Amino acid sequence: MRRELGSLTKQWGGGGPGAPPIAVGEAVDGVSAQSLKTKYGSPLYVVSEATLRKNLRGFLSAFRSRYPETVLAYSYKTNYVSGICATLHQEGAWAEVVSGFELERARALGMPGSQIVYNGPYKPFDHLLEAARLGVRINVDNLEELADLEEVSRQLKRPVKIGIRVNMRLNDPPWDKFGFNMESGQALEVCRRIHGSKLLRLAGLHLHAGTYLANVEIYKRAITGLLDLAMTVEAQRLGDIEYVDLGGGYASRNTILSQLLPGEMTAPSYAEYAEAISAPLKACVKRLPRRPLLILEPGRAIVDDAVTLLVSVVAVKKTPDGRTLVVVDGGVNLLPTAYYFRHDVVAGREVEGDSARVDIVGPLCMQIDVLRRDVSLPPVSRGSILLFRNAGAYTVSNSMQFIYPRPPVVVVSGRETHVLRRGERTEDLVRLDEMPAHLAPRSAASSRNGHKTARANGNGRGHS
Repeated sequence: MRRELGSLTKQWGGGGPGAPPIAVGEAVDGVSAQSLKTKYGSPLYVVSEATLRKNLRGFLSAFRSRYPETVLAYSYKTNYVSGICATLHQEGAWAEVVSGFELERARALGMPGSQIVYNGPYKPFDHLLEAARLGVRINVDNLEELADLEEVSRQLKRPVKIGIRVNMRLNDPPWDKFGFNMESGQALEVCRRIHGSKLLRLAGLHLHAGTYLANVEIYKRAITGLLDLAMTVEAQRLGDIEYVDLGGGYASRNTILSQLLPGEMTAPSYAEYAEAISAPLKACVKRLPRRPLLILEPGRAIVDDAVTLLVSVVAVKKTPDGRTLVVVDGGVNLLPTAYYFRHDVVAGREVEGDSARVDIVGPLCMQIDVLRRDVSLPPVSRGSILLFRNAGAYTVSNSMQFIYPRPPVVVVSGRETHVLRRGERTEDLVRLDEMPAHLAPRSAASSRNGHKTARANGNGRGHS
């Protein structure tokens, strides 16, 4: 008989010896792990379309119910599989990009320039020119970009609207690599610099405080600081602030390695983030000449729990000090976030027997290829399926073609499954390689020479 476990047991991956069999993780949205493995192989990324849509709707609803002039620009760098981005765009998400590569992807998915936000510390001139031509919201990171954008304005023969990125001392260590500092007065001075240019128009203020920020007070201080700057800009007639962009960093239910409590108990809800940001915004907006658009750039909070990494056990072994190692067919090349998070891991089917403490390690020829240390699992053997939950953020986009080609990405839509990205093959990994003639293997060179001779003699028919 199936036995259900409590939420903490699910989070930590099982109890100690004598604990009931793990009875979770058998399916993704009703599609069994075994059927997914049979159809697509292992390892495999599995996306829940229903979870993507639910998360985006919940995030937007929490903010718009408090401040209707809110838009969500999904952070492409978090996971830019086209089908994932397209799903979120169907739900009304804009695109937040940090490179020309991501800008091209957003445009290919039909996003108009007016619904793309371009951030990041490095924006090549050609990309800035194209972004300005399309009407993309560009948040400037440094003075060199300001100079480039003035030249962009000259080439386009019209002023260019821009925002600036601001940093503040909100956490330790502060995220001061990006943008212009508020406390030192640098940000206000840049606003004056833009006002003095006939080629640029200041239209927005942007701040991104960090990553996996579970303290909502950081967001309260961040929006308050941006609004103080906005009111100064408006009072001194340095620009017309049309939007304030509070960036991303919103936490998911993943558990940081150094954290005692599971992430599902410490991550704020969408409503808690929304209240922390919207309350000071509504209090200050009365002192501004217009209600600015509030732009938010979540990634992890939307996509993390919508993706599962399916792996299969290939071996179980003992170390000299008595530890049990469970070797699986996907490693940190597919789940680099295992270096920072204690991902939920569950068995792909219910099994009987006492659970035991094990280390789950990947197939890479690296001692650091460890997916989970000291986790409790029921008995597993070669072929057993394990599911790593909350694998949507910074996994596919940070995955490596190291030793093994990368696996497929599939989506569960209702009870149907579809490929979002096919698995890589050897030819995918080497198709960009070039081989100078003097480096070509002798057998390959001989084969080519023989082929040419055969064709010259008229004996090469049927070959290409």
